[in-house]
Amino acid sequence: MKIVSTFLAAVFCLFPFLAFSELALLAPKGMVLITKGVYIMGSHKSLIELNPGDLFSIDRHSLGPENPAHNVLVDSFYIDTHEVSHGEYMKFVKVNMLKEPRFANDPNFNNFKQPVVGVSWKEAQSYCIWKGRRLPTEAEWEKASRGKRSIKYPWGNEDPNKKKLNFNQEVKKTTIVGSYGAGKSDYQVYDLAGNVSEWIYDWHLPEFYLFSPKKNPLGPKKGHYKVIRGGNWRSNADDVKMVYRNATIPSIRKNTLGFRCAQSKARSASIYPDPSE
Repeated sequence: MKIVSTFLAAVFCLFPFLAFSELALLAPKGMVLITKGVYIMGSHKSLIELNPGDLFSIDRHSLGPENPAHNVLVDSFYIDTHEVSHGEYMKFVKVNMLKEPRFANDPNFNNFKQPVVGVSWKEAQSYCIWKGRRLPTEAEWEKASRGKRSIKYPWGNEDPNKKKLNFNQEVKKTTIVGSYGAGKSDYQVYDLAGNVSEWIYDWHLPEFYLFSPKKNPLGPKKGHYKVIRGGNWRSNADDVKMVYRNATIPSIRKNTLGFRCAQSKARSASIYPDPSE
């Protein structure tokens, strides 16, 4: 008992901002805890940049705009420190006798340590549920990327370069997950910019930021496209900015699109109601 007390005292001295409740529940393997808090989501661009015509365009692929910036309260959650790898996903495929990812036989994308690509939104969500998790919401994903600072990229405000991320077709394929330590976020989450764009739980609505809930926003209840975030190995510098929003049809299986999982800290809420595809 004395040893335990000494250990806890040492931890509190080093990390006084941690509450005992946060220490009591360790993060699941391969995940990191993002603590509850308010942050400014989106961009500070002026509302006059909104195109009113976009409000009525159901075929619009690009999410944008990333404005207005708004305060969002997100409850504590866990998120994968790395994108789900091809090897991890293939275990899921074999155990459940499912269809292989689209690029499973492509040597540019089937290294077990590369992020899995060529999976649909439903396949990604099914994998996360199999792990007792789910896809992250857009608000969770951006909080994990932003940390507690007003920055342009997960690592800060410095321009993107090949030491921080895989982008701009410099490698011409995906790289092994976690290869860019210089590009990780304040929460020690890797590859939130570049490598692969990531499936998000939310349905797409271009101007959702205008009226989104202030606490744990989930996006609209239905839609035509699913949100994707983070940019990929083909993206230019603008498209790997933290606030950049995009979307695509949920059935698509591309070599630029992967995912990571999240989990609510309250296990009873670990899986949100699963919106139909």
